[in-house]
Amino acid sequence: MDKFDKLSGIAAPMPLVNIDTDMIIPKQFLKTIKRTGLGVNLFDEMRYDADGNEIPDFVLNKPQYRDASILVAGDNFGCGSSREHAPWALADFGIKCIVSTSYADIFYNNCFKNGILPVVLPQEQVDLLMKDAEKGSNARIEVDLTAQTITTSDGDVIAFDIDPFRKHCLINGLDDIGLTMEKAASIDAFEAQAAQSRPWV
Repeated sequence: MDKFDKLSGIAAPMPLVNIDTDMIIPKQFLKTIKRTGLGVNLFDEMRYDADGNEIPDFVLNKPQYRDASILVAGDNFGCGSSREHAPWALADFGIKCIVSTSYADIFYNNCFKNGILPVVLPQEQVDLLMKDAEKGSNARIEVDLTAQTITTSDGDVIAFDIDPFRKHCLINGLDDIGLTMEKAASIDAFEAQAAQSRPWV
């Protein structure tokens, strides 16, 4: 998993509330177990018409937001089913940070396991960032995980809270496997001792 420390990028405004995981990545794309290749189908039913043509009015189809790495979203982002393909699709598209007032618990946890920083802020601060994001590609937002701050294009600084353990995992690029591998020496020592004391196992 890639490390997350600082991010300076274009923020796409998505004020719609209750964006669920089926909207993020529809069920027909859940056949794969790979984490790559899903970005093209991110928000598929909102991005494309029935013939597969891009819908020009959808935010990520607009030229100024095609390279967005931050989403400023409405309340209760990532609700619905628990599919991990949702953060996979977001990450594959290039989204590294989401800002909202709230998230569904499973989606929120899955973000951290896939290198995405989900920031929770009060409505008035989300509104400020939403307004900043509406400026387009000329307005870059900076996210500093170490300092736990978001800086708008106008220089306004917003502080956010995050669980210290999750912060540690993101900064060091540790998913569940990475956390386990940190204990590799202890695991090897335990297995060697177990093999000696219980060779019949």
